[in-house]
Amino acid sequence: MKVWIPHEAGHALLGELPPEVTVETMEDPAKLPSPMAGVRFWVPPFLAGEDAVAVLHELPDLAVVQLLSAGADAWVGRIPAGVTLCDARGVHDPSTAEWVVAAILSQLRAFPTMARAQARRRWAYDEVAPTDELAGKRVLIVGAGSIGTALRQRLTPFEVEFVMVARTARPEQGVHGVDELPRLLPQADVVVLLVPLTEQTRGLVDETFLAAMRDGALLVNAARGPVARTDALVAELATGRISAALDVTDPEPLPADHPLWELPNVLITPHVAGSVRGLLPRAYRLVGQQIRRFVAGEPPRNVVVDGY
Repeated sequence: MKVWIPHEAGHALLGELPPEVTVETMEDPAKLPSPMAGVRFWVPPFLAGEDAVAVLHELPDLAVVQLLSAGADAWVGRIPAGVTLCDARGVHDPSTAEWVVAAILSQLRAFPTMARAQARRRWAYDEVAPTDELAGKRVLIVGAGSIGTALRQRLTPFEVEFVMVARTARPEQGVHGVDELPRLLPQADVVVLLVPLTEQTRGLVDETFLAAMRDGALLVNAARGPVARTDALVAELATGRISAALDVTDPEPLPADHPLWELPNVLITPHVAGSVRGLLPRAYRLVGQQIRRFVAGEPPRNVVVDGY
């Protein structure tokens, strides 16, 4: 059985595989390591583009597509019949949750302002003091999946109050439904977006959503750029009424002349929340487990279902 993976380093990270498995490296969809026939299990490059998606329909024996990303929006609805799509749920929990914590603290404690002052060699005490603090804040986490749970665990020592929101309410777990957002948003000091990009979440953060946020609130987007309507985001942030920390944008990469760059109340990072040194070991540990399950005839984990 032939398996394609995108990193040469991944070979050593997969663990012991059955003897009938042959693993090849396919880093570039334009440079195939061998004929497409016989590839049963494919791991596309992380955050793969259209050229990788196009390979899907040219692999005649493909059975499983295992993503290295938690988000599967680029692949949903494009997988050939008979092929199982799996995401990397759980792999990015620590790194993304850490980024959210860092982004919240950076904005509340005015680190971006102080970094700009440092570049000017200015002791900016009069510009930033006193800063805000995280203790005592109410944090609304929109997306109560594995990353949302990991974030809650990491924020608990900061003495904050949590409100968790999912697609549907889970009262027995204290999780609210997304339909309750109009009531919950005005009560939150920090709103964190961790939802997958679907037809239901695309444009979720619009003029109405932003207007419902309380004065001085912080919006953190570690989901996907199109979850927020960029024009509405720019208009609301330009008033200075709220602030934001964005690891994802729409469009992405953000053009150099985009107005978001100019707003002093916005922290922008280049979609790096999950890009850490520990990513590959965690990701290929999952890939190895999935390959062994496939060879053994067991159903894979993290299957992306219709409706995502």
